[in-house]
Amino acid sequence: MLDAVGAGGQAGTSPRIENYLGFPAGISGVELADRAVMQAEKFGAAIAAPAAVVGLERREGYHVVRVDGRDEEVRARTVVVATGARYRRLDLPRLADFEGTSVYYAATVVEARFCAKRPVVVVGGGNSAGQAVVYLVQHAQSVRLVTRHGDLGRDMSRYLVDQIERDERVEVLRESEVCELAGTEGRLASVVVEHLPTGARRSLDAGLLFVFIGAQPCTDWLGGHVALDEHGYVRTGPAVGAPVEGTRPPDLLETSAPGVFAVGDVRSGSIKRVASAVGEGALAIRLVHEHLARLGRAPGG
Repeated sequence: MLDAVGAGGQAGTSPRIENYLGFPAGISGVELADRAVMQAEKFGAAIAAPAAVVGLERREGYHVVRVDGRDEEVRARTVVVATGARYRRLDLPRLADFEGTSVYYAATVVEARFCAKRPVVVVGGGNSAGQAVVYLVQHAQSVRLVTRHGDLGRDMSRYLVDQIERDERVEVLRESEVCELAGTEGRLASVVVEHLPTGARRSLDAGLLFVFIGAQPCTDWLGGHVALDEHGYVRTGPAVGAPVEGTRPPDLLETSAPGVFAVGDVRSGSIKRVASAVGEGALAIRLVHEHLARLGRAPGG
């Protein structure tokens, strides 16, 4: 198991996942990931971390994975791409001044410690933003959620919307965006929020800013080896188009390169949920075995 550059996805950094089967009280993304690693090792998986993958190519009948900073290459008949996505940043002056001290892209127990008795602003309208609000309001002085949309339920699960709208400690600023950051010595003090329909601006006290405005799929390292959609996500199955090598259509999770599969957030058309990603991973392994069986039956396979 190798990490690709920028590998991620919302699950690993979610402060509390409450809609995953088997954890009625919820579980943090970090803890769930740690348990997954232990379980994989129990069944004999070899894990190399950190080991950043920087390239993939086809050579002599194998898929060859190139690892950053190492002379060695990993050759395999099949590859499962599960590299997730990297978080998008706000296009604001001075953003870099506050990153690492006041601006964060995850809301885990580590960041929650910094929120004690401080005003917090969360930017975003999806589940990651909603989970952050519900979690951080337990620690912060106040939480304001800034979203570009008028309907909070457009991209956010209903259970999160209900919790946010019931909590008097949370203020939701709809149809708005952060347009300025202010502070000194690398510490954020306030943000300016613009109401998009009217152009009216409002300054908000903010000791910390959490940004959840979507993600960029981690597919740069694929180097054109597999087909991507217009947003850079990996096409699989029917979305690939023409049959692979003119012989057979790709399997449901197979990419345009025979034997290379994609699962989870990096896959075009995925629904960006933990349970779905886990299910896709299990299905991919079934498809891997079927692919290897075909190779074994092929002449010279």
